[in-house]
Order: sequence, then structure tokens, then C-alpha cells
Amino acid sequence: MRDTPDGAAGRTPDRRSRGIGAIIQRPLVPDRPTRRLSQLIFGLALYGVSDAMVIQSGLGVEPWDALSQGLSRTFGLGIGMWTNIIGALVLLLWIPLRNKPGLGTVLNVLMVGTVMDLFMAWTPVPEAMWLRWTVLISGVVLNGVATGMYIGAGLGPGPRDGLMTGWAARGHSIRGVRWVIELTVLVIGFLLGATLGIGTLIYAVAIGPLSQIFIPMFDVKSPMPKEPVPGVQKSRTPDGKAP
Repeated sequence: MRDTPDGAAGRTPDRRSRGIGAIIQRPLVPDRPTRRLSQLIFGLALYGVSDAMVIQSGLGVEPWDALSQGLSRTFGLGIGMWTNIIGALVLLLWIPLRNKPGLGTVLNVLMVGTVMDLFMAWTPVPEAMWLRWTVLISGVVLNGVATGMYIGAGLGPGPRDGLMTGWAARGHSIRGVRWVIELTVLVIGFLLGATLGIGTLIYAVAIGPLSQIFIPMFDVKSPMPKEPVPGVQKSRTPDGKAP
């Protein structure tokens, strides 16, 4: 039977999950391009920064970064480079879901890992425990904000979130789907040698609810069509017909 948000079979998904799935799967539209593109780029940059913050805290990496870290330790290359490579490979899993990539999808593959490597190269690792916790919590929250920003831009989800939203659009809870996906990559990353910690658990528990909050908040809606002013009639041609 199909999974439901509360784990009970036969119940319909919650309205919020259906609404978020609709935001992701709606057709890409060219309206408000400046707002959409600027929000997309800022959101992707913030995603890379927030991912790097979680790593720099030294309290545990998030699931997808665990996979990147494990691959980095096993085969070489940096975590950011592996993040980009994994993003490109995950696009292949979009085929059975019939997801359509957009500009946001392509930029996600190119930007997130690159920003991660740049941020980690130029920022020191915090040493004081209170500072490490501050960096961790800030990184997790900002990651949720970044997810809402680049998905809400309406120019296409990233490869990883495309898996989440592709399942959610078919009647599953976004929170539940993300748990399944990220637990899977977390286990693989651990087997490859990634370092897990309390930060890993905090991220796994918090990111689903944060996404459900921030995706609708940053949703860029199309302009509403202008409604006729009450009492004002459209002009008519001499034969009495509307132009």
C-alpha cells in the first residue's frame, strides 16, 4: 500500500504536501524573469554556503554530503566536486519520474558544489564549541531557506529535490519521501567512510519540516489577471459589438 504522511495506509496525503508538490511540478513560465532568476541564483549560492557551514561545524555532515565525503575519501577529489558529479548522475533518475529539468536544475549542478568548495577554502573552521553549534544550526536553517528560494523561483528543482518532489507529486508526503532518500544516501556514505555526528541527525530531522515552511513562503506566483472595474463597460464599435 502507498505510504502516507502519518504512516497509515489508505489515508490521503496532507493538503500542504499536495500544494508543495503542485508548486514544483507546474509548468515553467517566463513571467517575472528578473525576480525568478535573481532568487534562483541567490538561493543556490546560499545552498552551497549553508552546506559548507554544516560541514565546517565539524559536528556531522548532512546525508548527501556524507555521500560526497565518502566518495572523496575513497576516490579522491573534493566534496564540492563530488556534489556536482552526483547531481549530474541523479538527473538520470528523473527519467522514470518524467521530471522536466529547467534552468534551475542545470545551475544547481554547476553552482552548489562550486560555492561549497570556495566557501570552505576561504573561511576558517570554528574551534569553540558554542561557535560550532551556532554554525551548525544556522547552516541547517539557511539550507531550508535556500531550498525554498530556488524551488520557489519556479525555474526547475535541483536534481536531488527533483526526486523528492517527483514522488510528492504522486501523492506522497514530502517529509516522508525525503527521509527515505536521505537515509539511503547516508548509509552509503557511512559505508564509504563518511564521518557522521549529531549534526547529521539534526539535519535529517529538521530539513523536511523546514522545506514545507519555506517552499510556499518563497513561491513566486504569476501576476493575477486584471479584473474589470465594476460599473465600467468596455467600449463598443458603432454596430454595438465589443471590439
